[in-house]
Amino acid sequence: MSFEDVYPYAAIVLLGLGTVLTRAGFLMIGDYIPLPERVRSALRYAPIAGLTAIIVPVLLPWEAGSLPQFDLKLLAAVVSVFVFIRTRNAFMLIASGMMALWSFRWIVSLF
Repeated sequence: MSFEDVYPYAAIVLLGLGTVLTRAGFLMIGDYIPLPERVRSALRYAPIAGLTAIIVPVLLPWEAGSLPQFDLKLLAAVVSVFVFIRTRNAFMLIASGMMALWSFRWIVSLF
């Protein structure tokens, strides 16, 4: 076997091992090394920051040197958030967002 044959498998194994060690290591020794309160309070915002980093570029696509472009996905997101606020139902959030996006695309295709 040549280096080119082994490299992808070695990379997958090493990256997986690194992921397991960093996550399992914190779970195993996390009780013995407590995090400071400032770090713990900052980590509470990590999920919403990650979700925002994923969703905002989808809703407001832009290119370097220009402003964000208006997209129908943003309108559908506004509709779905409004429905979620009214119903507090995650399924309705997804369903209303998809129905709104499909409806807006259909309406735009008529013109």
